[in-house]
Amino acid sequence: MTNDTLMWRIAGGSGDGIDSTSQNFAKALMRAGLHVFTHRHYPSRIRGGHTYVEVRASDEPVESRGDGFNFLLALGDSFARNPNEESIYGVEELKPLSENLSDLNEGGIVVYDTGLIDEDLVAELDLEARAEENDWHVYPVNLRELAREHGREVMRNTAGVGVTAALIGQDVSYFEDLVREVMDGEMMEANLEILDAAYEMASDFDADHDVRVPEGSHEEDQALVSGSHCIAYGAIDAGCRFISGYPMTPWTDAYTICSQHFPAFGGVSEQVEDEIAAASLAIGASHAGVKAMSGSSGGGFALMSEPLGLAEMTETPVVLLEAMRAGPSTGMPTKPEQADLEHVLYTSQGDSTRVVFAPGNQREAYEQTRAAFEMAYDYQLPAILLYDQKLGGEMRTVSESFFDREPDPSLGATLSEEEISEAAHHESGKFLRYQHDPENGVSPRSIPGQSGGRFLASGNEHHPTGHISEDPDNRAAQMDRRRRKLSSIRAELDGRETSHQTFHGPSDATTGILTWGSQQDTVFEAVDRLNESGRSVKALGVSDMMPYPEAEVGEFLRSVDECVVVEMNATGQFRGLTQKELGQYGPKLSSLLKYDGEPFEPGEIVEGFTSSVDGGQPAAANVKYVPAAGD
Repeated sequence: MTNDTLMWRIAGGSGDGIDSTSQNFAKALMRAGLHVFTHRHYPSRIRGGHTYVEVRASDEPVESRGDGFNFLLALGDSFARNPNEESIYGVEELKPLSENLSDLNEGGIVVYDTGLIDEDLVAELDLEARAEENDWHVYPVNLRELAREHGREVMRNTAGVGVTAALIGQDVSYFEDLVREVMDGEMMEANLEILDAAYEMASDFDADHDVRVPEGSHEEDQALVSGSHCIAYGAIDAGCRFISGYPMTPWTDAYTICSQHFPAFGGVSEQVEDEIAAASLAIGASHAGVKAMSGSSGGGFALMSEPLGLAEMTETPVVLLEAMRAGPSTGMPTKPEQADLEHVLYTSQGDSTRVVFAPGNQREAYEQTRAAFEMAYDYQLPAILLYDQKLGGEMRTVSESFFDREPDPSLGATLSEEEISEAAHHESGKFLRYQHDPENGVSPRSIPGQSGGRFLASGNEHHPTGHISEDPDNRAAQMDRRRRKLSSIRAELDGRETSHQTFHGPSDATTGILTWGSQQDTVFEAVDRLNESGRSVKALGVSDMMPYPEAEVGEFLRSVDECVVVEMNATGQFRGLTQKELGQYGPKLSSLLKYDGEPFEPGEIVEGFTSSVDGGQPAAANVKYVPAAGD
């Protein structure tokens, strides 16, 4: 594993530059010709605490975090407030070292900053004995002193990168180029001096280990992007020019990226006082003739339930983002979980008429964001993109050419003034906006200000003109028409050349794994390992939550004898949805669940699948197996 994959983890305190340093480290490896995947862990407390980022790099495409890691750069926590081991949060200064050792693979490297991490505390970890037992290679380095000598203490993360580069055999020039790009003046010169001094010092270490950076090359230029980047880019290319929101982890990333880029395309970003206002503002912008988007995380999205229902009743297209995090209530704001599926499918009052997509990776995040706008504006309903902190925050390399697509400024099923003049009108002169009889459920709309296009947009059930109506026949006709949109959307999606559902593995495999959202590519790596070990396994990653892809999932389930559903929640919500839509396959479905705030590693799925199929329980304490009904 160490010969073809580097798995580097940098750990420190909130405010120590862990995120920015890891991104630059990953970008340097990408420019050196490697494929990169990052995984981010950070605390929910406002006061901060222990945080880390993993960077996995290989000469082959990397689609998931790995099993553990093989290089730890522990900076310590320079903002630690609890020096007492008996305090609630323990000795925070030591946590970047102490809390990461259990995941360090055999033969791995440890570099820690002796300038901040007290050696007496290290002694209490029994590090020397553990290192001997696990063949770890430990390098205590005073990064703090090195940084002070050549610049400022805050630059000790740069010193850590220099030491890393020397120990893994990485050309330091890639890091030097990045420093020159993002800095200037005295700051740039000091960081370059620290980087070179650390590299030169560590080059003299006795590097008797097998951890090396792989060699690779790219056939085309790569971009290092997160799911949040891809959602923002997909929205821009879909013609979205308005976003409104209120900050809430982890949706804030996508909102911020949109806000940064919209002005260059003539777009507008509005931060408002709460999530009710945010969704309402986006609906108003869309009603006025602009492609619009809003979003939040679980708690904020709950406040959007009322405007979401308004969009469904008035048939106003809008795209909403829901970035899941561990709940209920505030829960664990910075930890991933897939437990908002039922919330997103069914929130708001009455029968739902909405589209919900749950992309499985960065490429799907871009494509399905564009698809969400297309469905919303063609079928005049809200479309929701459901993702989580894992997909939103993790970064990976994607070919730049992937984003070379034509933009789509279309407003969907709207009429020109000439078409409005020929359309049906009530004898009062009002445009019949909500006609009963469209076969696909879509009654074309006018935009405010168009001649002859006047109608009422009411949250009450309404007559074709929009006037309030409680007539039973009208109610049934309007409801039936709105519901026809979902079957029309499903037929359109099923007829497309490219499906949102992603198949992986040998087609003749007799055992299946079903998953959704951000766990998809981790499952796919596990499937490859299972087949290499002699198992017969295939997988299907499902993105269409509503309308549900009955035909595709049904075909997959018919082809296997048993199927394990992998998801990050305690109640098997996607398994429940599948049993609701395809009840005849319920006896084939079992669950592999994880809900401790950490996403699955491929090895956990391999072990959990093997144990469960063989009739046992997973060895990992926080991975749960729930057998099929009747087993």
